[in-house]
Amino acid sequence: MTLAEGVQLVAFGILTAMTLGGALGVVLLDNIVYSAFLLGGVFTSMSGLYILLNAGFVAAAQVLVYVGAVSVLILFGIMLVNKEQPFIPMKQAWLGKAATGGVCVGLFALLTASTLNTPWAISTEVPTGEMATVAIGIHFFTDYLLPFELASMLLLIALIGAIVLARRELIPDVAPGEPASEALQLPERPRELVSSGSLPDTD
Repeated sequence: MTLAEGVQLVAFGILTAMTLGGALGVVLLDNIVYSAFLLGGVFTSMSGLYILLNAGFVAAAQVLVYVGAVSVLILFGIMLVNKEQPFIPMKQAWLGKAATGGVCVGLFALLTASTLNTPWAISTEVPTGEMATVAIGIHFFTDYLLPFELASMLLLIALIGAIVLARRELIPDVAPGEPASEALQLPERPRELVSSGSLPDTD
């Protein structure tokens, strides 16, 4: 084993441990803010794995799209949803946990079987190298133009839906007789209608 292969092996082990540890933290932690930050760490570790595979464009897209957009969007969503709500224990929660565990075990078994039964053939074609970005751009605007445009329209629809859902007019309701808590509330106030005749004189 050469020095380069050893470095790649160590880097692969570290990135894999970071990805698996971050994914477990996303699922198991109670604080959703910590989970969002760990999700960004998982995406960053995956971009490192793409770099080890000589897929520089995919690694850059991973950082730009998932780390820079999706993680930030999740954090903004958490900060915008600031309504206080007590935790109510669910009845028969073990049933949902058991079903979720069964689905996860089934997916893991399916992926393992697919990995072991797939004939992984090593391509004999010469790697594109630094021209990969140009080649991917040509495929986007020729062979895969329709899926590319459909994906962009889907992202636009999701962006408009997020804006509509996040748009609020008033501070969240407070139960009668309870003092309004100043914690986790945005400094908003209801809109005031001002007629044109009541504008202050600027002279």
